[in-house]
Amino acid sequence: MVWLILALICAYLLGSIPFGFLMVRKFTGEDVRQMGSGRTGGTNTWRVAGRLPGVLTTLLDGTKAAVAVWVAQAMVPADLRYWGMALAGVFAILGHNYPIFLRFKGGAGGASCVGGAVGLWWPSILIVLPIALVIWWGIGYASLATLSVAVIITALFAVRAFFWSAVAPWEFIFYGVGAFVLLAWALRPNLRRLIRGEERRFNPLAKRQV
Repeated sequence: MVWLILALICAYLLGSIPFGFLMVRKFTGEDVRQMGSGRTGGTNTWRVAGRLPGVLTTLLDGTKAAVAVWVAQAMVPADLRYWGMALAGVFAILGHNYPIFLRFKGGAGGASCVGGAVGLWWPSILIVLPIALVIWWGIGYASLATLSVAVIITALFAVRAFFWSAVAPWEFIFYGVGAFVLLAWALRPNLRRLIRGEERRFNPLAKRQV
């Protein structure tokens, strides 16, 4: 249990690394929290600082969550390992959304959600990413595409646990559910704007979208 707690602390701290804040500061000298939506994730970074900072932020936000899962895999004893990995992924998203280094003002967790899934089972990116991109390109709303990621991951791990229980831990389903709750909570303002028809579409081909 001590190793589990330490692994979750590490996961939260890794998730708290504010790559979007650092990228925008490096490329523009601005504070991303004062621009666009105020979030530190890849979408807002892309909007306010351009394509390169946005892509780098997205990749790094995903990587930190995957590393958090792998650290838990190495630290947590076998009897709690699957729980440790699943919870580490959730805590990495928690750290991203509420980073201790930025007074708990972070992103929405989409890239970190994908990264955590990759850490749990790397082929998941081959399924999750194409579907999420189709949704993103099809509807143009980054918020819905982000939320769909958690739904797809939950369904994917549920199917694996049901049909391949010998190699697919059911504990990973908890990761998908936990990720969905965190993403949905963070995206509350976006969902309200969607209902009112005020949500902005996001064009990934544009260099800046402020």
